[in-house]
Amino acid sequence: MGLTLHPTDALLVIDMQNDFLPGGSLAVAEGDLIVPGINALATKFDHVILTQDWHPRNHISFASTHNLQPFTDSIQAPYGPQALWPDHCIQNTPGAQLHPSLDIPHAELILRKGFRAHIDSYSAFTENDALTPTGLTGYLRERNLTRLFFTGVAYDFCVGFSALAAARLGFTAIVVEDLTRGIATPSIDATNAAFAAAGVQRIASNRIAL
Repeated sequence: MGLTLHPTDALLVIDMQNDFLPGGSLAVAEGDLIVPGINALATKFDHVILTQDWHPRNHISFASTHNLQPFTDSIQAPYGPQALWPDHCIQNTPGAQLHPSLDIPHAELILRKGFRAHIDSYSAFTENDALTPTGLTGYLRERNLTRLFFTGVAYDFCVGFSALAAARLGFTAIVVEDLTRGIATPSIDATNAAFAAAGVQRIASNRIAL
């Protein structure tokens, strides 16, 4: 059984940027393969929002900032444990740009996150302290957009954190599974468990109808 789209629906395309796709500094395997499907799905939506990680140099999430190793080392930030990553999505660099094949000319908003040097941001709704807002919640509520469909990368990080935040904030959150890609099996499994607990739905793109 399919889902029929409503005027109060929005498609969120999370972090489809060069650094997160094959060839980038923090690439998600096969992330580029979902671009055509996202483009096609977006044509069904009146409302589309794109997000961009948008870090300054020496961002707190960069291992190089702390002279530590990415993936294996972490730090204790004021807001809790902070994983350390390779430098990625630095403002005004090619790696921070949206993938050149992403073609959604009617997108209404490009929301940038992670631009504060001393705090990371996985969710499109709040920074990693779970307190500092990005402004997306107010935008959606002011425009009466209540059911949100999530695509992009990475399933077990920014897509997952965004969908879970949406559910906590009272939106209906739906993850389009075939139009996301994840990083690692343990974190994907944990994300799926969190989705089930929070009431986040998981569907295939071919179930979404006009």
